[in-house]
Amino acid sequence: MQADQTPYSQFNLVRDMLAAADAIQSFDPSVVKATADEIASAGKLLFSGEGSSRLFPAKSAIRHSRQQGWATTLHTEAGRQSQDYALADWAVLGMSNSGRTAEVIRLFTSLKAAGHSKRYSLTAAADSPLETLANRGHVLACGKEGAVAATKSVVEQALFCRALVESMAGQESLAPRLAGLAEQVRTALTMPVDAALTQKISDAGTIYFAGGNDGVAEELTLKTNEITRKRSDYLEGTYAVHGIEEIMQASDVVIWIAPYQESEQKFHDVLVKGVGLTVIAVSSRPTMFPTLTIPDAGDLSGFVELAAGWNLLVEAGMKLGINVDKPERARKVGNEFTG
Repeated sequence: MQADQTPYSQFNLVRDMLAAADAIQSFDPSVVKATADEIASAGKLLFSGEGSSRLFPAKSAIRHSRQQGWATTLHTEAGRQSQDYALADWAVLGMSNSGRTAEVIRLFTSLKAAGHSKRYSLTAAADSPLETLANRGHVLACGKEGAVAATKSVVEQALFCRALVESMAGQESLAPRLAGLAEQVRTALTMPVDAALTQKISDAGTIYFAGGNDGVAEELTLKTNEITRKRSDYLEGTYAVHGIEEIMQASDVVIWIAPYQESEQKFHDVLVKGVGLTVIAVSSRPTMFPTLTIPDAGDLSGFVELAAGWNLLVEAGMKLGINVDKPERARKVGNEFTG
């Protein structure tokens, strides 16, 4: 997307996406220190929230921690499901852009009533109901989102979670890498997209996202609904070739985030040859599919992949003539607490 040119520059969503790079560059990882020290003493942390506030922020941090073999036990679950768990000896981080998400408010209300002592909040709004229920709260510095679809706040929430797990492990490495990551994200957001790929995505009946369980593909599945108004589905790992091909159509598109090289031939045989659909890869290396080639950010690649996915979706939204700032039914606060 070319945010400095019409029609892109008129949209708040595009400006917020580009502001995500600025949020990366200005982020201070040291803001997590006091919270990290307290959570580390518990040894277990549950990330809870709904939708965009949880998917990429929590899952990308958890994946990285598990890849490194760090000691703190990490889990993520949505707010209502979390109420069914025994959490007395867990620290809980409630994440809500607005700080007014009903499921998270109810979770924290029940925890406080039970005398739970390690409740933490991460919001984009100061003095929110969620922050008042937390022992300690952090407010994002990126400012209010201009569009309904959350973007820059998702990135800053993910940086907070990443810094948090690093600090708990005593392995702080984020600070000197942020300027480079910001530039890579800008590149992914503004790189040209082949018009033929945009047309395929625009014409698709269903847009599927395949990829690992780090929140990138799952978050882009949600953004597809908000930005393109099309049906979408998240196919974790290699699920795309384990039976769902039975109901796929030739007009569908699968956008594969960071493809597994050893699985490419199977995806080609089952989906491209078998179904007749289009597979588009987002990857830092060449693949056997049409590929949006992005900079390699190593273990921070999820941020760049997310930006590249936004780029694809905005191009498709523009092609379809959609006002990406104003969904028909989606709300800024999905389920607002009113009690």
